[in-house]
Amino acid sequence: MISSLPTIAKAAEQIRTGEIRPLDLVEFCLARIEQYEDRIHAWVLVDADGARAEAQRQAELLELGLEPGPLAGIPIGIKDIIDVAGWPTKAGSPLREGHVATADAPLVRYLRDAGAIILGKTVTTQFASFDPPPTRNPWNVDRTPGGSSSGSAASVALGMCMAAIGSQTGGSIIRPASYCGVAGLKPTFGRVSLDGVVPLSEPLDHGGPIARCVDDLLAIFSTIGNFVEGLHASPTVYAFNHLAFDPFGFEKLGSEPPPRRFHVIESYFMENASPEVVAITRRALAKLQDAWSEEQSIKLPDSFAEVHAHHYRIMACGAAEYHRRDFAANPNAYAPNISKLIEDGLASSREDYLAALEHQRQFQAAFEGTLSDGSIAVMPSTATTAPSSDTTGDPKFNSPWSYAGVPAVTIPCGIASDGMPCGLQLVGPRNSEARLLQAAAWCEERIGFQHHPPLLDE
Repeated sequence: MISSLPTIAKAAEQIRTGEIRPLDLVEFCLARIEQYEDRIHAWVLVDADGARAEAQRQAELLELGLEPGPLAGIPIGIKDIIDVAGWPTKAGSPLREGHVATADAPLVRYLRDAGAIILGKTVTTQFASFDPPPTRNPWNVDRTPGGSSSGSAASVALGMCMAAIGSQTGGSIIRPASYCGVAGLKPTFGRVSLDGVVPLSEPLDHGGPIARCVDDLLAIFSTIGNFVEGLHASPTVYAFNHLAFDPFGFEKLGSEPPPRRFHVIESYFMENASPEVVAITRRALAKLQDAWSEEQSIKLPDSFAEVHAHHYRIMACGAAEYHRRDFAANPNAYAPNISKLIEDGLASSREDYLAALEHQRQFQAAFEGTLSDGSIAVMPSTATTAPSSDTTGDPKFNSPWSYAGVPAVTIPCGIASDGMPCGLQLVGPRNSEARLLQAAAWCEERIGFQHHPPLLDE
């Protein structure tokens, strides 16, 4: 048995050398679930028997001398809007009570191909929208873990799994990860396949990992991320069943020189964050200033003023299109916030929707221009620490990057006076995950966040 979870890379090495067994990791996570699930409610389904059987199967393959996959033995949680063969995909809704997936979503298949052990399904808010989930924040059970990837973030924070898959349409990866004191990556729009995933709004939906550190984000993203031709120059190529993927050419994240330049976004983000979040963000940035070659504030495009309104319209219209028939037949089966979103979408005209899509294209191009020199934008991950459990929190610091389709990373950067974690958010140009994860790991190493949820001290 093990007393604590290693990083994914370290666990893979230890499994190869026989220092630990896949079953050791599975049993550790199952013990955490047994200890905390009755208070946190992070899981819809836990397949303990299946996880143990897969861990034993992998151990037998190792004994035969077969090379394990890069994620062999790693227990992973899957957000319950994503299909796992033979399991229900309920999406937090009573309307899907009888649903059973007939096949794995591609991203789940890629994880299995790499050797990951699919531990279970994590709680989502209803249809990945704004209604509060049953899940509680591990740092304070009276606070929200955020949404909609609520169970994914909470389970990772407590070591119930080594990583989890989430999704983001507004702020549903970055915000829960920040509220729960862990790391999260929302990749570039389209970099992770969403086939087999219940949509909220297809022009805005993203899939991505939540994990305890940036190295672990890389391990998961390098498995589920779609290859972009010409993006990576390293001769090192890992062969997976679905693609040939270059893991960014990094031997170790955080070991490279500091990024060439970063820009703090003062306007809107620092102006609309709580004073304490601003103070914690500035203290974190102070640990980075001496080594970073350039720091300055950037001005957001003028079109940013309309981003939130158009983002909401696209999200509402997308939700209305997907749910139109079921909502008309079963309106009382929908929770209040998703109901309002659908109603607002149904009330929108086609002209307004097309105008919002055009604004989205224009903003994407304008924002790309502000980072055309290869720089990285930095700001708080959320405006406040996690609020009460009757909300999922405000996604206003995250939805612009879902709207723009650019990658964003959050890492924990400090603890506020209420005992809750705060996150530092890094944003880069489209398809810049390599540089962005490298920069985030560099920041993570220097910030040195060492805190954990108080529940783990009980």
